[in-house]
Amino acid sequence: MAPGLFPPAERPDLPDLADALPMPSPPPLPGAAADWQPLPLRAATIAAAAGAISGAIVIGGALGAGWVMLELPMRWLGAAAMLVVGALVGAGFGFRRQRRTFWRLDGQGLGVRRDLMWQLETHVPISRVQHLDLRRGPIERGARLATLVVHTAGSRFSAVTLGGLDSTDAEHLRDTLAHQLDQDDDAL
Repeated sequence: MAPGLFPPAERPDLPDLADALPMPSPPPLPGAAADWQPLPLRAATIAAAAGAISGAIVIGGALGAGWVMLELPMRWLGAAAMLVVGALVGAGFGFRRQRRTFWRLDGQGLGVRRDLMWQLETHVPISRVQHLDLRRGPIERGARLATLVVHTAGSRFSAVTLGGLDSTDAEHLRDTLAHQLDQDDDAL
């Protein structure tokens, strides 16, 4: 018989898997409204690469050093395997952390929601915004990403940072918050 289970004339008409399966996207947080926006997937990929480097150094380095010092079998091969394990753990944490970060802009201000192990929701009212910065490093520029920094009233360390935003979203957020801030200043 031919390589397949069914001859070409008798094959059941099955949908293409790419059409049948939806693209993966992070599930909304419990109780989250539909207006929370996820960060783009390319930001999670960059976060995974950074997490892999950190994980290989911190986790893999500690496990590899322990492997060598305890003189376990296949000393150097085991140490190298521990570096790979550390890189995989770090990449997983970096990817998941970025995919579980959401933002929204409403009439009251900017909301940022993070959910990895602990849930954190930050809301910056427009009345507390002092000024806004957009940062783009070389890797972010290459991936068309940006980091929005919202400086708030208070000490000089009072700022909310949202990294991994799409460049157009970051510019839109900055311009919208600045426009709302200007309108609030005019009302005073």
